[in-house]
Amino acid sequence: MRGAADHLSIGDRIAFYRARRGLTQAVLASLIGRSEDWLSKIERGERDIRRIDVLVDLAHALRVNLGDLIGEPMLLEDADGNDDVPAIRDALMTPRRLSRVLFAAPESDQVPDADRVARLTENIWAQYQAGRVGQSVAALPDLIRSAQLLESNAATVPEAWACSARIHHLAATTLSKIGEADLSWIAAERAMGAADQSGDPLVLASAARSGAHALLAIGRYDDAIQLGQTATAWLQPQVRASDPAALSLLGMLNLRMAVAAARRQDRSTRNELMTYAQRAAEQLGADANYWQTAFGPTNVLLHQLSTALDLGDVAYVVDHGSGVTAENLPAERRISHKIDLARAQSYLADDDAAITSLLDAESQAPQLVHHSPAVRETVRSIHRRTRVSNGGKSSAFMLLAERCRAIA
Repeated sequence: MRGAADHLSIGDRIAFYRARRGLTQAVLASLIGRSEDWLSKIERGERDIRRIDVLVDLAHALRVNLGDLIGEPMLLEDADGNDDVPAIRDALMTPRRLSRVLFAAPESDQVPDADRVARLTENIWAQYQAGRVGQSVAALPDLIRSAQLLESNAATVPEAWACSARIHHLAATTLSKIGEADLSWIAAERAMGAADQSGDPLVLASAARSGAHALLAIGRYDDAIQLGQTATAWLQPQVRASDPAALSLLGMLNLRMAVAAARRQDRSTRNELMTYAQRAAEQLGADANYWQTAFGPTNVLLHQLSTALDLGDVAYVVDHGSGVTAENLPAERRISHKIDLARAQSYLADDDAAITSLLDAESQAPQLVHHSPAVRETVRSIHRRTRVSNGGKSSAFMLLAERCRAIA
């Protein structure tokens, strides 16, 4: 159940699923090439798993999804206690999506104005990039229904498919950010299906980003690289024409593939893909935000650091990450970097610095911090090591832990 066990650590979840499968620590450890002592320390919370490929191996051995170990999504409630994710699920999984013949749009359904829907979609993209993910979640059910009506009337609305692709891309990206990996995959598939129909290579390349996000979220790294390679090849005519939007999309696809390569511990491929992204950034010439990519030299630098963390280069991230300024990028990218920095600082047991980084991130985009599985696990690790005076009830850190639902 979503949000029902937010306080459980990754070690707790591994122990739960191992017991459910009837495996001993020795057997599970041997399945992933680790020692029983290593697994025992992980389950007791005495050691952190720093590499996501290890979690992927554990998930495969336990026959669960990666998200089952990282943690079920939290309830994303607004100020009135409303959680709109179920409404997004209802919109994505409506029976009308199963057959356009059986569920033809009734003539009584009013066709939305495509221009108005497109403008609203870009506004909600801006909300997401500003870190206001709750507003994005709240707007998505109506946007998705509008996309479905536009698709049903695509014969008379030329912009229908491109608009639907953008809406479903936004849905996939938002859902991935808050841990709803399965729903993100559905939305990404819809985005790419609509993009196929649009006939626009930039729409298709942009939608491929959503597919890469969804594949990364479920640990399918080889598939993410395959999708990215195919999409970048598709973009080459626009790239050769030095189209800045195409360069931005090309760069972001290379960065997404670099993340996938780093998470499968393929340093050589990651370095190659980062070089390709750097070349695109140099050709673009400056940080920009075509198609909500936030692509440019600064974003390449942030991905250099995030992929270094995935590769286990923790000291490098701490040494080089603290001095990075990315104020010209959207809040979503800045906060992702601050969370990566806090994770690296926590891995080195520099808890004061990690807490400072997290509180700084929270002050800028609280929703992104509160709903991040990586933040919750980092907070739990710090909590295990830290003795807080006066029962911890008045400390800034303990209040942060409560807001993130990291502890019971």
